[in-house]
Amino acid sequence: MGAPAPASLADPVLVAIDGPAGSGKSSVSRAAAARLGFGILDTGAAYRALAWAALQTGADLDDEASMLALLDAWHYSITLLGAQRVEVELGGAPARHDVTAAIREHAVSGQVSRVSKHPEVRERLNAMFRRIVAESGLPGVVIEGRDITTVVAPNAPVRILMTASPEVRAQRRAGELAGMSQEQVLADIAARDAKDAQVVDFMHPAPGVRLVDTSDLDFEQSVEAVVGIVREVSTR
Repeated sequence: MGAPAPASLADPVLVAIDGPAGSGKSSVSRAAAARLGFGILDTGAAYRALAWAALQTGADLDDEASMLALLDAWHYSITLLGAQRVEVELGGAPARHDVTAAIREHAVSGQVSRVSKHPEVRERLNAMFRRIVAESGLPGVVIEGRDITTVVAPNAPVRILMTASPEVRAQRRAGELAGMSQEQVLADIAARDAKDAQVVDFMHPAPGVRLVDTSDLDFEQSVEAVVGIVREVSTR
C-alpha cells in the first residue's frame, strides 16, 4: 500500500457521502461529482477488492490477523475520473488483476461485512482513502461509502447521509442483480443492514451531517439534491 506522500499545497474540497446499499449513493455520487468537476472515490470498492483477494488466497475473512497479513501483501488502485477501474496486486504475484467486474459479483458482495467488521482493517483502509484524496491533484473529490462522514472525513466541509426505505432499496438493487427476485434482494439487504449496524450507524445522521432521503426522489432529483448542498456550502 506504500508510504503516504505529502499532500498538495491546495487540498481538494471533500464531499463525504454515507449510506446503505441501494440508497443510490454510488450512482448519485458519481453523477454529482461529474457535474461538479470533482473526482469520485468509491470506498466500498476497496472492501470488495479485499474480500475478493481473501477468497482468491484462502485468507480467513473472520480472523483480523489473517486479513491484516493479506493487507500487507495487497496493492490496490482505483480511478477517480471517468469509468471506474479497480486493480489489485497480491504478494508473490506481480500481475495486476483487473477486478472491476469481479468485485460486483454476488459471491463477493456477501463477504464484504466480514471484512469491514475488523477495526484495524477499517483503520488502515481509512488511512489509504485519505491518502488517495490528498494525492489526487483534483479540485475536489466526492468520497462515498460507509463511516465516511463520521470517521474517514469527519471534518469535510460537506457531509451527507443518503438513505432510502428497505423496500425502495431492494427494488433498485433487484434491477442490478440478474437472477434475484426483489424478495430475495430485500432479505439480503435486511441481513446486510443487521451486520453493518454492528459496525456503524448509517441510518441516522451525526451532528452537522445533512440527510438526503431518496425514497421518493428519482435519479435526477437525487443528484440535484447533492449538488445543491455542495453549492450551498461552497457559497457561504
